[in-house]
Amino acid sequence: MTFSKKWIIAASAVLLCGAAHAEVSEVRITKQFGLGFLPLMVMEDQKLVEKQSKAAGLPEVKGVFMTLSNPAAMNDGLLSGQIDYGTNGPPAMITIWARTKGSGNEIKGVAGMVLTPMWLNVNNPAIKSIRDFTEKDKIAVTAVKVSIPAIIMQMAAMKEWGKDNYAKLDPLTVSMSHPDGMSAFLSKRDVTAHFTSPPFMYKELEQPGIHRIMSSDDVMGGPTTFSNLYSTSKFHDANPRVYKAVLAAFIEAIDLINKDKKQAAEIYLRISGDKKSTVAEIQKQIEDPNLVFTATPKNIQKYADFMFDVGSIKTKAASWKDVYFPEIHHLSGN
Repeated sequence: MTFSKKWIIAASAVLLCGAAHAEVSEVRITKQFGLGFLPLMVMEDQKLVEKQSKAAGLPEVKGVFMTLSNPAAMNDGLLSGQIDYGTNGPPAMITIWARTKGSGNEIKGVAGMVLTPMWLNVNNPAIKSIRDFTEKDKIAVTAVKVSIPAIIMQMAAMKEWGKDNYAKLDPLTVSMSHPDGMSAFLSKRDVTAHFTSPPFMYKELEQPGIHRIMSSDDVMGGPTTFSNLYSTSKFHDANPRVYKAVLAAFIEAIDLINKDKKQAAEIYLRISGDKKSTVAEIQKQIEDPNLVFTATPKNIQKYADFMFDVGSIKTKAASWKDVYFPEIHHLSGN
């Protein structure tokens, strides 16, 4: 074999090896509706995935953002490989983590996103607490049984009526996106209560005849992670440099929100398409001390313990770190 032929074969092997280990050039990220997903809107608007991938010495990685409102659809998209990153509340994320733990495609959290209470608002003056709901009432939540509102109401029901009745309110819940739930709730079209998040919970209370009967913070005993960024072990392991670039972009987005709340409000309106709110209104909501953008997960263990205790999941989490990839294990989560 001549030198030139040997060189060509060797070069080809190197190229093939490089191709086999090439990381993705496009990252598909989903968000949901509302301020709880603002960091992803900032990432999209400011092209932070592209910026951080370039800073890491990678060929440009394009961030592709889409919006989904259903936690189950988010999980299906991750498992099927149609999306690379999902966003969900802790209960939905814990559910899919428990189902996939130990498999070849385990799903885990990438980072927390925001701490915020969710409010259970009602449009019937006779309803003063969850004890006043009847079979005639319908409570809008983002997803029955697995969303934050659904699990919070189970926790509240167990405290009120005992463990055997933790699911007492489940038959009253209906799945709706936050915007659809608010629309049905304010028009009093079948829905008498809405368990929702910013900015929807604020807007509802501005309307006459609407009052709040419960906050998720009341049940959880303090600030709690509302939304998470999460992904699959397949993506994490196959794309370590891209994964770190996306996480860096996410942290940069949170830093921007905390440093410049007016700019963050402008970005929210630009990306969300919200035509009914003003910059001042959204900025005021972002400045609410109860709304804290942080990558540190909070109260995850409490969710996981409850869900295991009532049988919603079959796998017990020894620590919040079981549910998240190691890149954030240095944070003071719980």
